Amino acid sequence: MTIATKAGRPYPLGATLDSSGVNFAVFSEFATAMDLCLFDDGGAEQRVAMTSRTSFVWHTHLTGVAAGQKYGFRAHGPYAPKDGHRFNPNKLLVDPYTRMISGKVAYANSIYGFARPGGVADDDAPDEHDDAPGVPKSVVVDGVFDWGGDVRPAIPWTDTIIYEMHVGAMTKLHPHVRASASGTYTGLAAEAVITHLKALGVTAVELLPIQAHADEPGLAERGMLNYWGYSTLAYFAPDPRFAAYPGDEVREFKTMVKALHAAGIEVLLDVVYNHTCEGDHLGPTLSLRGLDNRTYYRLKKDARLYEDFSGCGNTLDMSHPQTLKLVTDSLRYWVTEMHVDGFRFDLASALGREAGRVDRLSTFFDIVHQDPVLSCVKLIAEPWDLGPDGYQVGNFPLLWSEWNGRFRDTVRRFWRGDPSVVADLGYRLTGSSDLFGDDGRRPHASINFVTAHDGFTLRDLVSYEKKHNEANGEHNRDGSDDNQSMNFGVEGETRDPHVLEARARQTRNFLATLLLSQGVPMLTMGDEIGRTQRGNNNAYCQNNELSWVDWRLDDQRRALLEWTRALVAMRAAHPVFRRLTFFSGRADSAGGAKDIAWIRRDGGEMTADDWAHTSAATVAFILNGSALEGTDAAGAPVADGTFAVLKNASPEPLAFHAPLVAWGAKWKIVVDTAERSVGRSVAAGEEIVLLERSVIVLERQ
Repeated sequence: MTIATKAGRPYPLGATLDSSGVNFAVFSEFATAMDLCLFDDGGAEQRVAMTSRTSFVWHTHLTGVAAGQKYGFRAHGPYAPKDGHRFNPNKLLVDPYTRMISGKVAYANSIYGFARPGGVADDDAPDEHDDAPGVPKSVVVDGVFDWGGDVRPAIPWTDTIIYEMHVGAMTKLHPHVRASASGTYTGLAAEAVITHLKALGVTAVELLPIQAHADEPGLAERGMLNYWGYSTLAYFAPDPRFAAYPGDEVREFKTMVKALHAAGIEVLLDVVYNHTCEGDHLGPTLSLRGLDNRTYYRLKKDARLYEDFSGCGNTLDMSHPQTLKLVTDSLRYWVTEMHVDGFRFDLASALGREAGRVDRLSTFFDIVHQDPVLSCVKLIAEPWDLGPDGYQVGNFPLLWSEWNGRFRDTVRRFWRGDPSVVADLGYRLTGSSDLFGDDGRRPHASINFVTAHDGFTLRDLVSYEKKHNEANGEHNRDGSDDNQSMNFGVEGETRDPHVLEARARQTRNFLATLLLSQGVPMLTMGDEIGRTQRGNNNAYCQNNELSWVDWRLDDQRRALLEWTRALVAMRAAHPVFRRLTFFSGRADSAGGAKDIAWIRRDGGEMTADDWAHTSAATVAFILNGSALEGTDAAGAPVADGTFAVLKNASPEPLAFHAPLVAWGAKWKIVVDTAERSVGRSVAAGEEIVLLERSVIVLERQ
């Protein structure tokens, strides 16, 4: 092509379209030279030397180049792995700031920066083969889109209900999504899908990674792929595998966000900034490794090797200003240009590591806290990584909410009937003040969940006691062995009506516990209709019916959907289940009733001695709806009804007595997971029999 070059600008990084052409800018502190490589539709390459360099940013401006142009970089410099340098100009590199990519990684090509004589890795010697045909190309994007007055839903944390989903799996089999759009951004924006989400009552979708990724070499060798996408290649680019209109995924993603916003649903992204798809020292050279290995990755004292707090071979170096810039620029792009409403950070402890330890005062958290864009969106941490002291539940800074793994584990253990968990359960049901109440945070800091993408589905949690991951090709060694599950006497699917009833009741118990606890509940895609992965608790590489949501509903699955909808609606209607502040357990200054009271099976209040010596798998408490803080939209004090919640996780029926007359003379059963007594009126002191493993909720009349 005919082009004209000039020095251009060092900022912004990436490819920026203007009226006369495109400005290209890429950071590399240690490169000695940089080539910009342009590709036509046939794959022919034209190289342009980037001769201008400002503050370690290589830049040039090209006229005669337009949107849709495919490009990449080749970085020249020392190939010295022991010094942390892995430059190899034979390897085409994806622009870290590209807004779109074209093509897939082809592992049959020589995409490794080092030689592999006879298939044996030798990273002491650089590979001399050109790998351009096997590397995705960066694409120049114009970004023009008519948002048409798009308004963020801005759902308060107290009203938020999160629905974790995989874009592809959610709609792949949906009967009312056209075939060409199934499994895509467009499919997720379909009217039937949004109608389902609205009827369910969720307020936010949390999308498993949609940033462009590359499958790991081991999976590629087995003919499989990383279906979940926790293997990021390009932090600014929507993954093209979810595009109904390949080559137009930026516009398609924005259209999806716009449709969800119009329905009042927020869009949260699960993002992976702890590591990249380039793996360990024997992984491929696709982008950051070839551009500036020492800048972007944490290296060991032997700089040939990588620190690995992710379990995926490498960890981004969040102590380096340029890496911080890459991550925060990417986050701001998704908020300002793509209109997303927040993020869930995978293995977020890794982002706060400085000098090898997790520090809540680390630079990354400080930058986010003061940033006028990022500090105003929803921030959710997966508060652990695989490094030393990586489990940090309760230790993230003020603006952050956290996946509460303690909630998941304690609730599962309680409903399995484990002894001596009631005291811990008390904290989990009330927002985990022991974890989040000492630093100015509120109950919404606790993201409560019973299931997530990583682990059993809810149906499998009550159907399997062992993982069944044979289909993953790793001899069932992958995935967690500690599932805290029950199968009720039969491993897997059964037609036994007694087993099925016990499983259905346990499913309702989990949902009632999740949705009627303080904090922010997170539902997992398909749990509301009994989705199964047939015992696979790590279906990360399963792009098939094992992962896809089956929308064919029988009577049992339809009943579960209605049950879940009713519980969500109950939570939305009653602020006593989604308080602004933690409970005090004390009477108010006017001498009114306590905001919460824990009650024994005889209807009396629990004492300190009761807490110290209880080992029973039962718990009961009263929520006082007249002891709420805050005001409604009209400025009036918030008030609600008073509820008693009774839980029996034992394998035997147990008798409770309705709460003391001081709390009300008459009650009505509004929830019964045994599905036998809803609507029944109960007088104070009257005996109530809870069947084995069941929940009853009473409302004061």
